[in-house]
Amino acid sequence: MSNAKILLLDLGLNERLCAGLRAILEPSFELLSEGVAADAPSPPADELSARVASLRPDVIFVLLSEEMLRRSGEVLRPLAPLIARTPCIVAVEKGGPDETFELLRSGAADFITAPLKEVEVLPRVWRLLEQTRRAEVLPRGLKQRLGLQNIIGQSPAFLAEIGKVPLVARCDACVLISGETGTGKEVYARAVHYLSPREHKPFIPVNCGAIPLELIENELFGHERGAFTGASAAQPGLLREAEGGTLFLDEIDCLPLLAQIKLLRLIQEKEYRPLGSPKTVHADVRVIGASNVDFEQAVTAGKLRKDLYYRLNVIRLLLPPLRERREDILLLARHFLKKYSAEFNRPVPEIPAASIEALLAYDWPGNVRELENVIERAVILSDGGSALSLNVNLPGAPSEARAETFQQAKNKTVSQFERDYIQKLLLAHGGNITAAARAARKNRRAFWELIRKHRIDVSRYKTTA
Repeated sequence: MSNAKILLLDLGLNERLCAGLRAILEPSFELLSEGVAADAPSPPADELSARVASLRPDVIFVLLSEEMLRRSGEVLRPLAPLIARTPCIVAVEKGGPDETFELLRSGAADFITAPLKEVEVLPRVWRLLEQTRRAEVLPRGLKQRLGLQNIIGQSPAFLAEIGKVPLVARCDACVLISGETGTGKEVYARAVHYLSPREHKPFIPVNCGAIPLELIENELFGHERGAFTGASAAQPGLLREAEGGTLFLDEIDCLPLLAQIKLLRLIQEKEYRPLGSPKTVHADVRVIGASNVDFEQAVTAGKLRKDLYYRLNVIRLLLPPLRERREDILLLARHFLKKYSAEFNRPVPEIPAASIEALLAYDWPGNVRELENVIERAVILSDGGSALSLNVNLPGAPSEARAETFQQAKNKTVSQFERDYIQKLLLAHGGNITAAARAARKNRRAFWELIRKHRIDVSRYKTTA
């Protein structure tokens, strides 16, 4: 791929970024340059696009100043037709999660921040070139189904998070996923992997809480022969197994602090040292971390290193618990019903009213995983008839059918609408209660009372820096 053409499109006289990229890219690629001075009037959209298109680059690096980053959508919009055909990487001095999502929404394939490092820049370029040149690339619709077929729901809080997955997959940054046990963190991580340029490489899930502390470094980083008593042969470790792909670290807060230090070096320098080895090993791996605890609290408690948290927290996904997306319960139940009826070779039964009421009334502390287990068990214990009986005891759920009055049904619907509406506004305004109340045209105190009434945790929606 040494004959590939890389265009440096400087939209703000970023001399340091430009020099850094030249030093990294020039030995391997043919470099082209286009630029618009920060204080010069922007050329017409069609003129800039035509100038860039005439150069026929294979990858475009767009260099943005900090001021231009704040209006990246406006800056990248003229290049939209070109970006749709040619992968674009945005290079900036610094940027937070909000700017990251804006760049991805504007069509950028990836982004990178200073300081620029060869081990981060070159793999991004090679991966994009490989993706665009691969003849057997799957159609977008099929890729979507491969990545998202197991993510089911239609509640506003759910859709807000699922809408981020294709954007997150497009870039190569670290991701943190937070959510209660059973909300589907690994399913989301798999979707990010299989919709990304790394889709043809391994996805390696690791439950950090399930590996004994004294073995976890060995499992992750591997060891050389003779590294410790009983090490009669070298072992490559899970990082080597994930080479080129994605390493998913669930319960990452359970990693011992020494392993966290080595993981931090892996993320920063793209290298690690197996136990007992005098040499470092290069690693091309994307890291996705997840936990069912609050990451900020884990940092405060000393379970998660602050520097590792900041390095991982480039992009954050917050998965809502099932009790906060009750409109998805029946959708998920019917999905699992079809799945396990087919698996056990039985006709798909109807869910009777009594069972529906029990499903909707239960709070599902085990979330989607618990619901799946309940449906699987019900299918196994069913007699193969046309109606499904939930042969389980769900605490807090009604044991037998009872008719709801119109007023009861109305109150339940209004309550659910209020909860969804408030969550949607908090999500849109990064947990800022004042801004959300203003958007709802309610005074702050009344809006806060609604938050308290529905026991909504505002901290889950706050934008992290």
